[in-house]
Amino acid sequence: MIRNYLKIAWRNVQKSKLFSAINVFGLSVGMTCCMLLLLYIRSELSFDRHHAFAEDIYLLRSENWRNGDKMDNPRAPSPYAQAIKAEYPEVVQVTRLWPNFVESQALLKIQEPGQAVKSFYETKGYQVDSTFFDVFSYDFLEGNARTALADPQSVVLSEEVARKLFGEVPALGRTIRIGGSSGYGESFNVTGVYRNESTRSHIDARYFLPMTAGWVGGFLRDQPQDFTNNNMFFTYVRLREGTNAAQFTQKLPAFVEKYARQDLKAAGVEKYLFLLPVSDIHLFSRINAIVTPTTSTTYLYVLASIALFTLLIACINFMNLATARSVKRAAEVGMRKVMGAGQGSLIGQFLGESMVLTFLALLVAVAGVVLFLPAFNQMADKALALQDLLQPEILLAFVGLAFLTGLLAGSYPAFYLSVFNPLDVIKGRFVNSVSATALRRGLVVCQFVISIGLVVATLVIQKQIQFMHDQPLGFTKEQQVVIPLRSDKARQAYHALREEILQNNQITAASGTSYYPGITNASDLSLYRPDQSVNESALVKTNWVAPDFMQTMGFTMVAGRMLSEQFPGDTNSRMVVNEATLRKFGIPLDKAVGTRLNFPEGDGSIYPLEIVGVVKDFHFADLHQAIEPYAFFLHLGNDFRYLIAHVNTHDVGQVLPALEAKWNALMPGEPFTYSFLDEDFQRNYAADARTARIVNSFTLISILISCLGLFGLATFAAQQRTKEIGVRKVLGADITSIVALLSGDFIKLVLIALVLATPLTWYVMEQWLQDFAYKISIQWWMFVLAGTLAVVIALLTVSSQAIKAALMNPVKSLRSE
Repeated sequence: MIRNYLKIAWRNVQKSKLFSAINVFGLSVGMTCCMLLLLYIRSELSFDRHHAFAEDIYLLRSENWRNGDKMDNPRAPSPYAQAIKAEYPEVVQVTRLWPNFVESQALLKIQEPGQAVKSFYETKGYQVDSTFFDVFSYDFLEGNARTALADPQSVVLSEEVARKLFGEVPALGRTIRIGGSSGYGESFNVTGVYRNESTRSHIDARYFLPMTAGWVGGFLRDQPQDFTNNNMFFTYVRLREGTNAAQFTQKLPAFVEKYARQDLKAAGVEKYLFLLPVSDIHLFSRINAIVTPTTSTTYLYVLASIALFTLLIACINFMNLATARSVKRAAEVGMRKVMGAGQGSLIGQFLGESMVLTFLALLVAVAGVVLFLPAFNQMADKALALQDLLQPEILLAFVGLAFLTGLLAGSYPAFYLSVFNPLDVIKGRFVNSVSATALRRGLVVCQFVISIGLVVATLVIQKQIQFMHDQPLGFTKEQQVVIPLRSDKARQAYHALREEILQNNQITAASGTSYYPGITNASDLSLYRPDQSVNESALVKTNWVAPDFMQTMGFTMVAGRMLSEQFPGDTNSRMVVNEATLRKFGIPLDKAVGTRLNFPEGDGSIYPLEIVGVVKDFHFADLHQAIEPYAFFLHLGNDFRYLIAHVNTHDVGQVLPALEAKWNALMPGEPFTYSFLDEDFQRNYAADARTARIVNSFTLISILISCLGLFGLATFAAQQRTKEIGVRKVLGADITSIVALLSGDFIKLVLIALVLATPLTWYVMEQWLQDFAYKISIQWWMFVLAGTLAVVIALLTVSSQAIKAALMNPVKSLRSE
């Protein structure tokens, strides 16, 4: 029987080549999109699930309340790790990670015998405790994970960094000099090489150093540590297998009370500790970054919805074309029923035909995934591999997807065609029922609700990204070249480098800074007014800058003056703040200059800081975040991390060789690197740009599939109304009126879809915009434009068949009458 069903199904495919091609192509495109997005979603959901103890590893995070303001913090002061392990037997192991907030890159150098020094800058070097590999699982290609970080002068490299440094020669036992605050130019022995885990872990390290090395090692040894200040360590705990994390969390308030209450009270802070499962970190969007940027689950819901909608549109096409062609299958159904076929066997037959088409589409879809995966990786900024397709669970998922698609697409046609009355069919009284026609129209409306919604979503996302790109940031971002000073040698040469650079008449200003807008600034102070208590203090971001930094950046003064070396006191206890600082502390602008804010020292003393100037608010973080209080302090030394040069020509590229020559003359052997401030700032919107690319692409695909369905329905409608069109032409109807007749019904459906899509899309996109502190308003014209576009596309799709039918010779269409 099954063989008979398959044979009949294949004959019907060959008999109706156009409609079969439309169905197979539409289904294959929909399934290709669905498969690609499922691979992406699976990749996002699989982060940090490969660790041997993944179910028992947690990040210690906190909610800190200060003066009514809550801050969700993924980092903790250094003593928490060992204290929590000593306090609770449920804690098997702890480890800390410090991602070097001071510098984003470090200079790595090697000296091979008989060869010149090889040096380059490397990113994502993290410092961790020696227990790190007791908590997290890494696949070591060289060395022993358990002992790799036991030596304070050890370094563990990723496979990529090891190959970059040493080629195919084993790296184990080799020596590397690591500069900057991570290594202070000291030598480190390679004690391990591991496979890169950045595509499936929130810790995207290129290499690991011991926590005892560099600046942070000195800080931990030389500075007093408490349970309140210096929240800069990601602290992970590995619980004993079988420990209930929720019950363990209930013990943490007592831990805070025992170890931190006194310090917290002095600082005016309330702290509540929580455990965040390591497998949830990547999707924990409440915190923008936990080692690496996090991803919103809402984003995954959007992608899953797009996958579902794209496949649904393809299934709707299948159902519409199958029910529309029911007249041509009616005689066959009638004869089968007369010959004794039951409803069950007929349902089986038509579902079988649906499955044949669906699995044919699956083969095309798999080929499509293989073909388009590289382009999708580039669009989605992923590294999905073809071998991911060969995983048993993936293959089963795809087969299951094809089965469900075939069942969904073929269910209504199967049940609809199987209930025909054989007497009506044989007597020629069968016509398409009103319910079937209404269903087809409803499904077309559903298709265009989805398509119009995606078009509006595309417009909103593009406008928001454009808004973020064009929004005035409160400083001059164009033509600013950022030169990192990543080594002690480079920082000591700051003044000389600046003087050399300023000799170029195309450079109007150059200045040093610890941070610049668009990058992470982990430095802050807790301040309060003299008439307030320490419990009313608030955090203010801080930055140490050279005398002319604010002029170089183009900040706008609204009160007082900028910091200057002409005022010796500016290097001691004076600061320039932004308007947000005044709002936070309730200070009127006209009384800001001369106002003092207190900073509580660790020994209980108070250090007053005087405001000498106020700059207009500027965006030091991206537009996802509201502008926060910010303060500048003057530094006359050379301990800056960046030198920013303003170029007075739009052709910045012609200045770069001169800058590189000055650098090489002062610091031979250290590579010259640079970036552009505006591009650095825009990198904060990489996830939004990725969302836009995916939505744009799949919007076009959904429209294409919808148009395929419309084309098929218009073709069938024209065939069914051939004689009616012939009669109308004989009675004097012109081509325009006939085209309007055939196109009008479809245009009405698109307009109905616009009415339904408007409130739904408005609500969804309003929710998406809530992630931005500064955002656009959804405008009425976006819906009008989307509706107009849908009408035009539908009209072009339908009118081609309508014109063809209208141009047909009425003699031929009426000959059978």
